[in-house]
Amino acid sequence: MEKTGPMYYNGTYHLFYQYNPKGAVWGNIVWAHSVSKDMVNWEAVEHAIYPSHPFDIKGCWSGSATILPDNKPIIFYTGIDSQERQLQNYAIPANLSDPYLREWIKPSDNPIAVPTGNMNTTAFRDPSTAWKVDGHWRMVVGSRRKSRGLAYLYRSRDFKTWIKAKHPLHSVAKTGMWECVDFFPVSSCGDTGLDTSAVGPNVKHVMKVSLDVTRFEYYTIGTYLPNRDKYLVDKDLVDGWDGLRYDYGNFYASKTFFDPAKNRRILWGWANESDTADDDVSKGWAGIQAIPRKVWLDPNGKQLLQWPIEEIETLRDQNVQLSNQELKLGDHIEVTGITAAQADVDVTFSIPKLEKAEPFDPSWTNAQDLCSLKGSTVQGGVGPFGLLTLASENLEEYTPVFFRVFKGQDKHVVLLCSDATSSSLRKTGLYRPSFAGFVDVDLADKKLSLRSLIDNSVVESFGAKGKTCITSRVYPKSAVFDDAHLFVFNNGTETITAALNAWSMRKPIQMNK
Repeated sequence: MEKTGPMYYNGTYHLFYQYNPKGAVWGNIVWAHSVSKDMVNWEAVEHAIYPSHPFDIKGCWSGSATILPDNKPIIFYTGIDSQERQLQNYAIPANLSDPYLREWIKPSDNPIAVPTGNMNTTAFRDPSTAWKVDGHWRMVVGSRRKSRGLAYLYRSRDFKTWIKAKHPLHSVAKTGMWECVDFFPVSSCGDTGLDTSAVGPNVKHVMKVSLDVTRFEYYTIGTYLPNRDKYLVDKDLVDGWDGLRYDYGNFYASKTFFDPAKNRRILWGWANESDTADDDVSKGWAGIQAIPRKVWLDPNGKQLLQWPIEEIETLRDQNVQLSNQELKLGDHIEVTGITAAQADVDVTFSIPKLEKAEPFDPSWTNAQDLCSLKGSTVQGGVGPFGLLTLASENLEEYTPVFFRVFKGQDKHVVLLCSDATSSSLRKTGLYRPSFAGFVDVDLADKKLSLRSLIDNSVVESFGAKGKTCITSRVYPKSAVFDDAHLFVFNNGTETITAALNAWSMRKPIQMNK
């Protein structure tokens, strides 16, 4: 269910995604298509693209959508030909008066970009949304040259004849194949989204790549120079595997689009399964879309912020609150009165004093390793404190989402963890990592916020108002449906105060299945 071309067109949101109509395992890939008025309720319509021509006879892989200035949508996608070459193609709606754009046509002048010269024919895929500057359209296609990941740049005047630029828009050594490259502008003043072609003052650019080798993503923020078609990463940002991530958990093949209805940029991500292929076949499906998120530039200019779209709040039902709940060492207080298996939980933790924070070892550069070392049951000074989600009554199963505060040389270091280690009593066949990320936050007010969206087998968490996000896929055996519980906890010697607002979450009226 890797998403391919999200877009907003004439009052309707469209989500295209990689889909196997013949089973819950990878293969036989087509572009499935669903539509929505609010990104909450979805209706599946006819598949948009499926193998039918020599340029895509062995598969229709990922791509993107672009809305042209005359309000006509076009899809770019990667087709696999009979020689297993990856080719870039386009498709157009058969009937623009159909509000759901159910049928798509592949014009006869396909493909529009093919691997030439010494380009890797099996590592050339996922064309981006196009942008236009100075009369020329541009798009990028992910690839690699040996172990160097790169984004090939193509230009066109008419959106049909595309010429490869002499140099890639960007490339980085030792990063491997770049998939699902996303390149888009963000405003440097405020949270308003920008059309993909926006350039000029108060505009920064973001490049995100999905790493085929590691199966996670990273992004950079920088400056786009249209006259040179170069992307310059801001100094002090890591441009490589250790760079910033949208999400430090189970989140891949993401794609953004500009939503002109609410002037925002929306991020979609794919959270694949963490159990086995046999499990997928047994349940008849595999892979989910994460909750769509609004994304914008942090006022500090050093990272992006993310937050679930406001429409998700329409699913809120019963509400419970805890105010000034004191959490001493060893406390775990149950949050009752809501459906803990399907909930929206927003909590702010107040830390009276930071003096008890553990010293931070500068060698702790890998957040996930640190979370494994210092899990939720390892007593600390300031933390661990947070939520025990999808928990059984006596905590045989639980997925903790928690903070731990350390004292660094110059400032405090904050770690956010979403640890699946204890998420299930099942002994084998599950991937249960201790997902984690550092949180670049100022603790001057001695407060840390956490919002977690819980939905049976997924926990999406947003630390410090969206600075650090982690998605976990978990498969409890006993903490399911009405037998799931939710707790706030503290396992640090410093007493913490929690202010919590939580809601049961209804199912959408119309679900895409």
